[in-house]
Amino acid sequence: MIRNLFLLMALAFVMASCGGAANDEGQNDETSSVEATETPTIALGEFESKAADFVDQEIMVAGIVDHVCKHGGKKLFLVDDEGDVHIDSDTRFDEALKGSKVNVKGIVREFRVDEAYCLKMEEDNVKSHSEGQTEDELFDRKKAEIQFYRDSMATAGVDHLSFYSIEYLNLDVLEEPADQPQEEEI
Repeated sequence: MIRNLFLLMALAFVMASCGGAANDEGQNDETSSVEATETPTIALGEFESKAADFVDQEIMVAGIVDHVCKHGGKKLFLVDDEGDVHIDSDTRFDEALKGSKVNVKGIVREFRVDEAYCLKMEEDNVKSHSEGQTEDELFDRKKAEIQFYRDSMATAGVDHLSFYSIEYLNLDVLEEPADQPQEEEI
């Protein structure tokens, strides 16, 4: 049940963080320096359980690009049969990566939600709504999200929730997606 709760929270976090402004292209950076130590590879199915041990460190993950964010293209969602992870970048990802099997090298990042974060989020929500910048529906959704975070912390008996992602460094395409059959013109 707690795993389902955390999966739901992660989904809510993704939905809230998928926005952003478009920027320059360029996700296929080449690594030019020789590494002193080998970068550890983490299976996607083990990412959530091992991410805390690798915060601010480089890792490798492999999976299939399930989604490239259409709101700026700076996020992609990597999946396999065992797990998933969000990859964040300063540059745009090519939407043609969708369906490709890739290796991604990046730095594990942690986003923490605690009571201070909830209070700040609540304060911003009330201010925005009172100034007429948000409609009632958005105001109510944000209130529900804040309460969800608080309830989740209480249920798990923790003082914060951690959401992990990977800050993109580079990727290698291992397998292109199979071409979709083209419809015949009649």
